[in-house]
Amino acid sequence: MITTILAAAAAAPAAAEGENPYGLGAALEQGGIIAQTVFGILVLMSVVSFYIMFTKLFEQQKIINQAKRVRGGFWQTNSLREGAAKLEKNSAYKQIVDDGLQAQEQHSKLTDPVEAHDWLHGSLARSEAMINSRLGTGLAFLATVGATAPFIGLFGTVIGIYRALIKIGAAGQASIDAVAGPVGEALIMTALGLAVAVPAVLGYNWLQRRNKSIAEDLSAFSNDVLGYLASNGAVRPTVAGATKPVAAKPAATATAGQAGGVQTRS
Repeated sequence: MITTILAAAAAAPAAAEGENPYGLGAALEQGGIIAQTVFGILVLMSVVSFYIMFTKLFEQQKIINQAKRVRGGFWQTNSLREGAAKLEKNSAYKQIVDDGLQAQEQHSKLTDPVEAHDWLHGSLARSEAMINSRLGTGLAFLATVGATAPFIGLFGTVIGIYRALIKIGAAGQASIDAVAGPVGEALIMTALGLAVAVPAVLGYNWLQRRNKSIAEDLSAFSNDVLGYLASNGAVRPTVAGATKPVAAKPAATATAGQAGGVQTRS
């Protein structure tokens, strides 16, 4: 009998310690439908934000890898069509080349005379803008989450504090224990709002910086394609490690001159 009483007395504090009367569950239960709705909105914002961040990161990395392959061997081909055929089907760089070639073909069909340079430049700029627009899809949501999540959490906190004060006033208890618990529960919503907003803001700034770097690479490639099309292939960017046939002509001329000089002196 004594053993049973001691075991029950030891189990009672353990059960009391396992239940947290001031945790998130208690805050949602006592906060009512408003606190639960605020919590659901914040959770949804967090899930969508991380989904956007991971998908945009994967999309950006794909284009960065495409840029490496373009720098590696695209300009060593004999023509733009041959180089475009070696690129991936849905490559952003392939889209720019295809749009440039299509614009070159369409220029001869124009009834109103337009300079080829202006026509090609406008077509390539439009293609580049479409790619940048797709890269920026979803970033506005991250910015919205970063700006509004703290206020949504603060709204839940204000409602929680209001309900807590109403209960305290009805009970007639103004001790620190009666005030600190409910108010602390209400502040959980503000903490959740900040926890959702901070990753969204950091992800937005990071993805925007990567988009800017990608846009610079696309702009440089578009300018190279424009130069190639406007010069009928005479102007193309210099590829590191590639042979320069133009530099070999002076050397051959100098060799011939030296050989001619020897023959003259003989």
